[in-house]
Amino acid sequence: MTRTLALLAALALAVSTVPDARAQEPRTVFLKERLTTLGAMITLGDLFDGAGEAGDAILARAPAPGQSLSLDPDFIRAEAARHGLHWANAGGVLRVTVERAGRTVSATDIARLIEEALYVESGQAHLVELSNRTQALHAPLDSAGGPELISLEHDARAGLFRAEIAPWPGGAPERIGGRVQPVSDVPVLTRAVARGDVITGDMVRWERLAAGQVRPDTLMSADALIGQEARRTLRADTPLRALDLQAPVMIARGDTVQLVYQTGGLVLTARARALDNAAEGQTARFLNLQSNRTIEAIAEAPGQARVASGPVFTH
Repeated sequence: MTRTLALLAALALAVSTVPDARAQEPRTVFLKERLTTLGAMITLGDLFDGAGEAGDAILARAPAPGQSLSLDPDFIRAEAARHGLHWANAGGVLRVTVERAGRTVSATDIARLIEEALYVESGQAHLVELSNRTQALHAPLDSAGGPELISLEHDARAGLFRAEIAPWPGGAPERIGGRVQPVSDVPVLTRAVARGDVITGDMVRWERLAAGQVRPDTLMSADALIGQEARRTLRADTPLRALDLQAPVMIARGDTVQLVYQTGGLVLTARARALDNAAEGQTARFLNLQSNRTIEAIAEAPGQARVASGPVFTH
């Protein structure tokens, strides 16, 4: 009986010490289609699907947000094996490139940030053009806050600027340079306008132009355009000058009108023919059809003008 128990104990010990081949067999893994890391470290889980607990193993420090880092496949295979994973690299990959995801600060965002700073500093609107028009900054996905302007140098005479911008509060500043020029907001037409047409509010929009493109006689107020009549055909998206517009013609040359003269309670009228075009409130020449005399009168309404003295009504 004692011998039998001894044999059973020895057998149990032998069985318990036999290695489990399945437990030691490495798990086969394959590279993900897109290799991206979200954090500050690159892990096996960033590279392989189904890495399990081994996915938390760190391989390298991640690049800056928006940047990429290449790793040696032999190094990756060795690290994977050390954590119980088997990667055959059947595709013969020569370099494994991992990109760090991030929030993008575009060139447009950068230019707007500098334009706002220049406006606060000078009270003048500016147009900013980056030396690298496709330049962008990147911030970690888990960062809070937008880009910060750390420093700004502006050479107005040369039309240049240099700036340092942090992609996010506390981020490392990056140097950015480019050209800058003062600009003005100018009202322009949204479409071509024919001669004689009156400009309405929906025909006007604002265009930002470099100060050097704006002539001294350019109309700078939308009110100077709205309600005015085109003296000639006007093009869209082009700054206008006073000579391009006139007040709408109320009385046209050749129109028959009624001349009105009033003094106290006395009102005299006479028929006349307009010798000039006249807008409301504008003085023009009229031929009195009764006296055949020419007189100046002020256009008051369609078909009516007011004179300041009475001799025109005598024969």
